[in-house]
Amino acid sequence: MIKEIVHDPIFLGLKSDIAAKEDLDTAQDLLDTLRANRNDCVGMAANMIGVRKRIIVFDDNGTYTTMLNPEIIKKSEPYEAEEGCLSLLGGPRKTKRYKHIKVQYYTTDMKLRLKSFSGWTAQIIQHEIDHCDGILI
Repeated sequence: MIKEIVHDPIFLGLKSDIAAKEDLDTAQDLLDTLRANRNDCVGMAANMIGVRKRIIVFDDNGTYTTMLNPEIIKKSEPYEAEEGCLSLLGGPRKTKRYKHIKVQYYTTDMKLRLKSFSGWTAQIIQHEIDHCDGILI
């Protein structure tokens, strides 16, 4: 189900809780909401739809990916980026990102995965994990 986007910086600044199998409906709502906003957004975290759970969804080169409890376990080659956010008013803001990351996460089948990402996809994932950690750009 498509949900409203949260714009409250106080709510968005709170850390999200661990996601579990019982949160898969939220993961689907998040994916539906991302698809509905695909012209303006390439990734979302559950707190952007009002749910404080560690769930992110993103466009990975034309394929939507859902991650539960994502954690960056390795990162390299820092750089300065400029990003906007569907949940934050105002224009793009500067932030530090890494060109290469390795992420540990659970799939919607609750299987543990470890995967490396680079470039634009890595940047999207870092932005959404920041949301889970209550970090606003």
